[in-house]
Amino acid sequence: MMLNFTIFVFMIQTLIIGSGPAGYTAAIYTSRAALSPVLYEGMEPGGQLTTTTIVENYPGFENGIDANTLMDAMKAQAKRFGAEIRPGRIKSIDLSSRPFRAIDDHDNEIIAQTVIIATGATARYLGLPSETKYRGMGVSACATCDGFFYRKKTVAVVGGGDSACEEATYLAGLCKKVYMIVRRDVFRASAAMQRKVENTPNIEVLWGCNTREVLGDEYGVTGVRLEKNDGTVFDISIDGFFLGIGHHPNSDLVRGQVETDANGYIVTDGKSSATSVEGVFAAGDVQDPSYRQAITAAASGCRAALDVERFLIEHNI
Repeated sequence: MMLNFTIFVFMIQTLIIGSGPAGYTAAIYTSRAALSPVLYEGMEPGGQLTTTTIVENYPGFENGIDANTLMDAMKAQAKRFGAEIRPGRIKSIDLSSRPFRAIDDHDNEIIAQTVIIATGATARYLGLPSETKYRGMGVSACATCDGFFYRKKTVAVVGGGDSACEEATYLAGLCKKVYMIVRRDVFRASAAMQRKVENTPNIEVLWGCNTREVLGDEYGVTGVRLEKNDGTVFDISIDGFFLGIGHHPNSDLVRGQVETDANGYIVTDGKSSATSVEGVFAAGDVQDPSYRQAITAAASGCRAALDVERFLIEHNI
């Protein structure tokens, strides 16, 4: 018996890949411009922001807003203006010529005149089961997002590079005490960042230590178990556990087709969202190694949408 599979081909003006603040904002703007965008949400609808709880630094919400509620509202707003939001992901895309051809995870083909890549970045974690267990309950990968909740409390930051030093010095301005858990006996951070840590009195560096387990109870993180390089195991009491070991930009889908930097972040042209491929634009954390905030991602989604609109007008599409 032969099985018949129907594969659909969709021809559109704008394909948006990714559904965080950048993707949804791009969808809002392009749909209001009557560009009939199609957005694929990917494996994590709402993006990395949904791994946190209350967002207190997004403008317009005096008492903060639940991260999932915020992303659901952005999605609903995009749909109200006519954006087509599809679950699932784009599994491959050919950017060698325009219109661009993409294949989704149902093997449907999407032919698009323009593409906005808003696939975000993923925080690097240690891979501990206890770390996963307490994620959002004291475990965080964003000090500027969650540090406020730990005012006058004690926290730990894992890592010895610039990211960890930046997280630790930021948290030191809020917290009573900040431990830095550094696997080696030296920092990997730049000399300037090392000096900032050394000159911050409420930061204590725990050299030559590896995290063995995040400790906690039903209410969240209470401590962390560490092992020194000589095998000594000890616990410290903390209220929050922050990862400062970097992020991985989710650019694998287009790696080798658009220009990326040494760390895989998509390179854009100056203040615009244009990539090295004409008609392909990037927004959000996938092209932003510096700020990684919901508000900056949303702003870059706006820019990408406006750039797409101008591109289509200039090319009479």
